[in-house]
Amino acid sequence: MSELGIVLRSKKWFRADTSRVITRLFIPGQELVGGSESRTTETVQRVLALSENEVAEVLNELYERFSTRHENLEAVFEEHAHQVSDYVDGVVSAQRRQLLGATFTNEFSLEGAAICNPSLVAHPDQTGVSPNGLRVILSYRCIGEGHVSSISFRTGEIDDDGDLEIGDAGPCPVVGTINDGVLKREVFRAKLLDAGLSGETSSSVLNSLSARFTPLELDAAIAKLEDQSATRSNVDKIIGLLCSVASCCYVASFDDSTDLSQRVLWPATMNESNGMEDARFVQFHGEGSSKYLASYTAYNGRTVNQQLLETDDFKTFRSSPLAGFAAKNKGLSIFPRQIAGQFVALSRHDRESNAVAFSSNLHRWNRVSTIQVPRYPWEMIQLGNCGSPIELPEGWLVINHGVGAMRTYGLGALLLDLDDPTKVIGFLDRPLMLPEASERDGYVPNVVYSCGSLLHRGALYIPFGANDQAISYATVQISDLLAAFIPAV
Repeated sequence: MSELGIVLRSKKWFRADTSRVITRLFIPGQELVGGSESRTTETVQRVLALSENEVAEVLNELYERFSTRHENLEAVFEEHAHQVSDYVDGVVSAQRRQLLGATFTNEFSLEGAAICNPSLVAHPDQTGVSPNGLRVILSYRCIGEGHVSSISFRTGEIDDDGDLEIGDAGPCPVVGTINDGVLKREVFRAKLLDAGLSGETSSSVLNSLSARFTPLELDAAIAKLEDQSATRSNVDKIIGLLCSVASCCYVASFDDSTDLSQRVLWPATMNESNGMEDARFVQFHGEGSSKYLASYTAYNGRTVNQQLLETDDFKTFRSSPLAGFAAKNKGLSIFPRQIAGQFVALSRHDRESNAVAFSSNLHRWNRVSTIQVPRYPWEMIQLGNCGSPIELPEGWLVINHGVGAMRTYGLGALLLDLDDPTKVIGFLDRPLMLPEASERDGYVPNVVYSCGSLLHRGALYIPFGANDQAISYATVQISDLLAAFIPAV
């Protein structure tokens, strides 16, 4: 089955850049899959046995090799030296302390394995952009050693002629500073409901807390519950879940001095320790204001859970868990506004069909209606969405994906009713995009995939990754796409 032939591919690509590296704490002996016994004691003793001249010589050589690859390398070494300070008896020189930190540091190549799954949104700052142009933000998934995923960004601009230029990534990537997030009662209530622990005991805890509360306030409520353990049921399970949910709520922030293309959202909790995957960003419009939302998959190496990112400026990101039947598995994509007072999202809760879900609070998605099941050869294995719907006068435009024989990923499209998005009013019986010959080889062969498109002046800009090796974009005129839809009966 061939493409419709209405998409125009750009000839501009950017590929995985293995030189984009960050520093991480390295503990010898624990780098193997599953971990093993640490060799920290022996390693520290070897560093302590060096002469001061040897320490100075090695440290100077390290600074010469790595200082241009990382900002504030001395602070990194100091922090990592602190991590192993319990293994050091007595006082050591400042240089030896730096070398200890360097010994327990390694570089991680963010894009060492792959890049993929881009999404595109309008930039919050349009200062200086021409009247017919648009500044944009491209987010994408980076995959490095051990298949650990993170989220990176680049800035781009659509010029007056409709040409999109994505800027280069800045040097010295920076991981956000992690702090506790404000805890929301509705998030905890939703997770307790999912776990079947929403009875009297959990209510006694949540009802003692405000709609928003701090980790200290949660600790106090848990301590009170522990005192009542003789008269309450499921206390240990509830406390365990409350602590688990709290650990998934955090804030990642970046200094104003960093460029957006330097900022990296790196796994911050055990829930996402093996990766933050497939972020689907959307500019969400509320009453008199707008912000950016993104659902993403938190992967711990065994299970997947969905998290919600919220940001106003792409400098401060708030992350919290999603709950409910429709938020299971991967691929929740939030609509850019509420419909009839409800938050709405695309869902693939059953792992193979497209559905529409509703929520009263953005965090619990339990009402869901299937709208599309696999039907055509190019989607026989499964369907899913490729980002948040785009509002047109004619309906909600959904770019979706299908997986067919030889696990080939292609892109399609749907049109949903504006007032009732569970109603399909148009669909394509052929794919919008399939991997071309030049797009078939890579880390994951035979894949074109997107996590969010952008509408600008009558054209749809579809960023896509090919085979998890490179990212480009394609455009299609909305008039051509609408003309290609087959009306749903």
